[in-house]
Amino acid sequence: QVQLVESGGGLVQAGGSLRLSCAASGRTFGGYTMGWFRQSPGKEREFVARWSGGRLDYSGSVKGRFTISRDIAKNTVYLQMNSLKPEDTAVYYCYLIVGPTTYWGQGTQVTVSS
Repeated sequence: QVQLVESGGGLVQAGGSLRLSCAASGRTFGGYTMGWFRQSPGKEREFVARWSGGRLDYSGSVKGRFTISRDIAKNTVYLQMNSLKPEDTAVYYCYLIVGPTTYWGQGTQVTVSS
């Protein structure tokens, strides 16, 4: 059974940095797509970043500030978030795509104060 466990969220001042981690358990997922979405209160879940076979994709709102990386040996994906803004405040969810199935983590709260 696949499980995704996120960590690294918290409270930070605007301009600060946080690093999120998402570890997948169940088996080795090699080159499968992993990434991050986020959801703010009253808003729909939105795409943040994706690692897919070595290709990196970012939403326009985080490009240049966030960096996604992957440690395949550890089955872990990271999201380094720099120059954080209050509008980055959200619950961040990692995901893993295996064939037709998308697995989601439980979410980790990121709060950026102004």
